[in-house]
Amino acid sequence: MSPRPRVDHLRRPQIIEAAAEVLYERGLFETRIGDIAERAGTSAPTILYYFESKDRLLEEAVDQTDREFYARLTEGQARYERASDKLVHLIEETSLGPGGFSDWTLWMEIWVRARRDETVRESYFELDRRQRKLIADIVRDGQAAGEFTTDADPDEFAIALSGLMDGLGVQVTLGQPDVTPERMVERCLALASSELGCELRPVRIGTVRKLR
Repeated sequence: MSPRPRVDHLRRPQIIEAAAEVLYERGLFETRIGDIAERAGTSAPTILYYFESKDRLLEEAVDQTDREFYARLTEGQARYERASDKLVHLIEETSLGPGGFSDWTLWMEIWVRARRDETVRESYFELDRRQRKLIADIVRDGQAAGEFTTDADPDEFAIALSGLMDGLGVQVTLGQPDVTPERMVERCLALASSELGCELRPVRIGTVRKLR
């Protein structure tokens, strides 16, 4: 029996992690398969054995970093019982996370490719739905508990909030002086407060100006 199945579960994640690092640093167009192979401690033919192109590697890298984000988010969400607290946590974790791969750099790379590649586009849609479903589920829980107004449509709100976070997240990632992570939190909480009929305030004391 070939030993390959026994190493696949080790080698593939190692390649994806290396790809995420190199793509984050250099971007898709400036990255060569050889660069990823060198970072992963393997060869270009080995990379191409597991992945047919840089586009597929980008998809896998974004999916992995996204899963890591949601694993961290889920762990944090477990500390809260109220839906309103969970929503504040989601906004703050998205805006004020640990930095690095948690910003929008890899997402911006995949957006460019998704415009012209149907496979990448479908992958992006799946990732985007993951975020919006989580937001909508929190809103439904909050409505059931009487925390949020039932006038709000959970799915429509999820589209609005995720769109706002994406737009502001890009500006934060690019270093727009007028858009800091703290201001991103402020604007997202302001939208949620208005749409959901409640007052949501930041939990990370001292990171954000008080909402007016």
